[in-house]
Amino acid sequence: MQWEELTIISANEVQAAIENILINEGAEGIKNDDQLFRQKDSTEIKLSGYFLSTKKVSARIPAIKAKIMNLKNFGLDPGSVAIKLKSLEDSQWSVEWEKYYHARRVTRYLTIVPSWEQYQKKQADEKVISLDPGKAFGTGTHPTTILAMRALEETIRGDEKVIDVGTGSGVLSIAAKALGAGKIHAYDIEKDALVSARKNVKLNPFATDIEIRLNNLLSGLSYTADLIVANVLPEVLLELLPQIPAHLKAGGCFIASGIILNKKDTLKKAVLEQGLHIEQVATDEKWVSIIARKPSSKE
Repeated sequence: MQWEELTIISANEVQAAIENILINEGAEGIKNDDQLFRQKDSTEIKLSGYFLSTKKVSARIPAIKAKIMNLKNFGLDPGSVAIKLKSLEDSQWSVEWEKYYHARRVTRYLTIVPSWEQYQKKQADEKVISLDPGKAFGTGTHPTTILAMRALEETIRGDEKVIDVGTGSGVLSIAAKALGAGKIHAYDIEKDALVSARKNVKLNPFATDIEIRLNNLLSGLSYTADLIVANVLPEVLLELLPQIPAHLKAGGCFIASGIILNKKDTLKKAVLEQGLHIEQVATDEKWVSIIARKPSSKE
């Protein structure tokens, strides 16, 4: 089978938007390479989308670039956009994934392992999550995901009821279950994400009771949770935040990740405006996560 690899270099803040554009164009898989962004003086990220050659994506390159540049109309700056295309055999794509994605200890207790790799725990308290990245919903090793998982380690004490907003690959729900959470409800607006999340839940027998459903943020939900976690774009977090107080139990925690550093103050202000108390702001100098708590009735 013949494949084409379409690689886009653009500003990191439009990563999720470009992933959506590639999926809508028919990409069968997306590789996220943030080596450029991890360099201290860089704001660029490289995304590669994989297309069957029969889809003739070469003819779509001008339209794809136009869609990326049009993100300016939504308050996002794609910066300078570079696009290149190359052909691959089916076996080459598999090799690319195997070179790119390996077992990785991502927090004190959590290790992410690709579904095709054999792995033995190094410590008794190590918790292993098996993951298949599927189309484009994450390998569990993006810095925003790692920040969110560290926040889960900070907040989960056992048996919490959890809502995972924008679950993607389902990795945060699976991590929460591995850390001892109770009932978990995972939601996403993308049907393909639900397929990916359900596949990953099946790979982790301890997590098979996670409920995964299609939903737009918290709209239409009538229950409350001890913990709500969302690793999504800052613009989505701003839309989500007004829904948080009504769905979070008194004394419950909200974990927000996916925040690029220059949006930190905007998100902190929005969190405080909802009457939440900020307990922790963590950063890797590129990304930010926030742990906030809803006051208990005694406060």
